[in-house]
Amino acid sequence: MLNLNDYFNPVSIEGPDYEHLTGQAGFPHNITIHTENNSIKDINKYRIAILGVPEGRNSPNTGTVNGPDNIRGQLYKLAKIPGKAKIIDLGNMKQGISFSDTIAGLTDVLSLLIQANVFPVIIGGSSSLIPAIDKSFSQQKINYTFTAVDPRIDYTNERKEPDSFNYLNTILNNHKSTFNHYINIGYQTYLNDQQVINRFLKRRSELVRIGDVRQAIYLTEPLFRDSDVVIIDISAVRQSDAPGTMNPSPNGFYGEEICLLSRYAGISDKLKAFGLFDVNPELDIRFQTSGIGAQIIWFFLEGFSQKQYETPVLSLSNSGRFIRYHVRVTDLDDDLIFIRSNLTDRWWIEIPAGEDRNIYVACSHEDYLKANRNEVPERWINSSERFKS
Repeated sequence: MLNLNDYFNPVSIEGPDYEHLTGQAGFPHNITIHTENNSIKDINKYRIAILGVPEGRNSPNTGTVNGPDNIRGQLYKLAKIPGKAKIIDLGNMKQGISFSDTIAGLTDVLSLLIQANVFPVIIGGSSSLIPAIDKSFSQQKINYTFTAVDPRIDYTNERKEPDSFNYLNTILNNHKSTFNHYINIGYQTYLNDQQVINRFLKRRSELVRIGDVRQAIYLTEPLFRDSDVVIIDISAVRQSDAPGTMNPSPNGFYGEEICLLSRYAGISDKLKAFGLFDVNPELDIRFQTSGIGAQIIWFFLEGFSQKQYETPVLSLSNSGRFIRYHVRVTDLDDDLIFIRSNLTDRWWIEIPAGEDRNIYVACSHEDYLKANRNEVPERWINSSERFKS
């Protein structure tokens, strides 16, 4: 078993000139921090591991190498996370001699954490690091759904060296990859090649334009609930709220919107890894982008501390926790079956997957209402096609 102390430098950040939250009220109070005097041990007793990956190579956004420490500095100024989830800050990963060495090291670390049932929260670094997540899932032979909150679909039809703008090429070309579904939340049409959009739509990927997200942001919660990996590219936030990135856009999410999306990811009981990427302090203004990055992490952890593990017990019809609704739709041979939680008021739809096996896909109350209007919900259509293929 690898020794995490060999992979990480201790946390070393400068204390703030002035602290609004001190003592037991501050973020560092109820977490364990890897320092020179406190090495990493007994990783299995933690539920969440925060790890910085200061790496800007293989990306034109080289200033992201300083992202983890700047975000961590802002994170430690925030309030402590409610709840009893045990959190450890592992520090920053030691940079490999080559970029490939960093990817290999990050893959080993993530594989260890996932196998130990410790949830990794990755603070990048550039998004060129993301293939390491794919490799770690492939080593565990875990089929996974990948969700990106990103204004761009980071794939190119051109042959070029892998970087932070085409990491999906690396994942899709990995013949050992267990990646099986892609979701993009908040893409901006004018920043993307239409041929790339069409390519992913043919793969039955779920792509949600930013205008549609902002019109009804709560409808994204079921997408996060069905995700195994969620990454947020800071360029999904509008330039006025997050200027510190190489390719900012005047359009994008407001700060409070990106934090709400992060919280949706946190409450997902299926999620296995979360990452924030592409914060470039060299382009920042008065720690504005590092500050919103820290709040994204905080809201994720706050959501994580309040999650309800409902997905594993959906099939237990006699638990009393759920209500099942059968809806007749003219165009279908069988009833649509919806399930609502009495505890959280969340919804799922049952998808037959053959051999007396059902799959439960997260959906919204609106999907149930649509079925009652004799319309087949898109979530049911897309999921049925995907699970048949």
